[in-house]
Amino acid sequence: MKKWANVFKNISLLTQLGLSLAAPLLMCLGLCWWLTTSKGVGGWVFIPGLILGLGSSAMVGYKFYVAEMKRTEKEIKEKKEKISFNQHG
Repeated sequence: MKKWANVFKNISLLTQLGLSLAAPLLMCLGLCWWLTTSKGVGGWVFIPGLILGLGSSAMVGYKFYVAEMKRTEKEIKEKKEKISFNQHG
């Protein structure tokens, strides 16, 4: 049963990562589209929007990576502390 819990946890983390990477880019491009259709700004606004969207997606990915590495190191440290007298490795 613990195996399935790990599988579902990893699937949810992967889904969260995918949505977190796609959302900033889509929001920036949506803002650019709104600016071009309603305010009459030229199509050049999509270039900075794309750059800002990709940059923010990269930052989200980096923050997610750092958080997962900290969590993994904490789990490894907790496993090492739980070793009893009869369980050496």
